[in-house]
Amino acid sequence: QVQLVESGGGLVQPGGSLRLSCVASGSIFGIKSMAWYRQAPGKQRELVARTTSGSSTNYADSVKGRFTISRDNAKNTVYLQMNSLKPEDTAVYYCNLDDYFARYWGQGTQVTVSS
Repeated sequence: QVQLVESGGGLVQPGGSLRLSCVASGSIFGIKSMAWYRQAPGKQRELVARTTSGSSTNYADSVKGRFTISRDNAKNTVYLQMNSLKPEDTAVYYCNLDDYFARYWGQGTQVTVSS
């Protein structure tokens, strides 16, 4: 079993920055990809950013140029650096890990962008 623990969420003013972290632990045999998703009230969960085992990355159009996903393989940790935050970035952010056999989710961390 794999456990994911997110941290780093909070309240920030528009234009501000936050960095989210997600630490994976447990029986990890290999990592196909790690990703961040988000879900705003009344909306479906959407992909924000993903990084694969080959170090390729992809981003939602709405966050390109503002968010950066990175990974520390030695620590089984994925980060999401969020800059120039907007009120529409407000959501619960979830970490996701695909280990080739299953997909795992963290419990989520709230990000609120408001003045």
